Amino acid sequence: MKLKIKKELLLDGLTKVSKAISTKNLVPVLAGIKFELDQNGLTLTASDNDITIQVFLENNEDMEIDQEGSIIIQGKYILDIVRKLPDEFINIEVVDDLKIIIYTENSEFNLNGISKNEYPNITLETSKTPISIRSRIFRTIINQTSFASSNDEARPILTGINFKIMGNLLECNSTDSYRLARKVYELSDVVQESYNIVIPSKNLLEFIKIMDDSEEDVELHIFNNKVLLRFQNMLFQSRLISGTYPNTSNLLPEEFMLNIHTDINELYNVIDRASILTSDKEKNIVTFEIDGNKLYVRSSSAEIGRVEEKMTIEKSNSENLKISFIAKYMMEALKSFEDSKVEISFVGEVKPIILKSEKDEGLTQLVLPIRTY
Repeated sequence: MKLKIKKELLLDGLTKVSKAISTKNLVPVLAGIKFELDQNGLTLTASDNDITIQVFLENNEDMEIDQEGSIIIQGKYILDIVRKLPDEFINIEVVDDLKIIIYTENSEFNLNGISKNEYPNITLETSKTPISIRSRIFRTIINQTSFASSNDEARPILTGINFKIMGNLLECNSTDSYRLARKVYELSDVVQESYNIVIPSKNLLEFIKIMDDSEEDVELHIFNNKVLLRFQNMLFQSRLISGTYPNTSNLLPEEFMLNIHTDINELYNVIDRASILTSDKEKNIVTFEIDGNKLYVRSSSAEIGRVEEKMTIEKSNSENLKISFIAKYMMEALKSFEDSKVEISFVGEVKPIILKSEKDEGLTQLVLPIRTY
């Protein structure tokens, strides 16, 4: 294998696939990146058995291919070398089957490679009927739902986002059993087959991190135990979480005793200030008291002190209410909206709180209240 390639092109590909390099080293070869070079271009692959990322760098004016071949190079070292070399072009050559020379005009690195035969047989198959979503929309959907999924591996099904696809409707749900984020989106095409799958949230967050800002589509290729996401020259494969996702539809109330409208940024900042006086950010409880057209936001700590903020709101009727919740959950729900105004709906003091906005009718956030007595 012998190749001359533009540094920027190689670094971009290596940076993307390196997100799938195994850090646990249960299988040492998975700490490497597989290089496969033919006349069409260079294919880079990395996997940790949970996700697999493959990037294809097409043969063009930024690349000179002298000799085809395949080798596995230690991911950490090749990434650091390419990142720190100052030259515009980098040469990579394999000699004696497993010796790798990486060189430029003034630098030379010699690395030990691993035979391609030691790499696990990974198949990145695509389906004939993928589901296409605009990349900007896909990124927004993940950002608006992933935060509500659980980090507790004791209930693995809740650590993912539930994708339900029927006809031309995509419904994404995530919950940690204290809150729920739901996004309903109308697809541009009708999907012939129905799907109900759960994709690990951390894998989807990793995928949107390495997407660029172009307006191309993300393709979802769904299989029994895995999903493949295709975007530009990248294939990203993730396992699916097995099991049945809880039915979250019955959590959403249809009738409310009171609706209020207020500014999202103002309310976010008020809750943020009210949650300062606490020793535990994760469990900080804030109380809303609605009295007339005023919303009082209070928080107290026996060791630190108490705080009260008030703001003017619009109400649907003359009902008053007092309700408590975890500040972090409400703030993350508010942050998911791309609007300036939010509608918050209440059923009662110990019933779910629902957040919606006019700008994005497909997004619903639910926060469960906390009993304070």
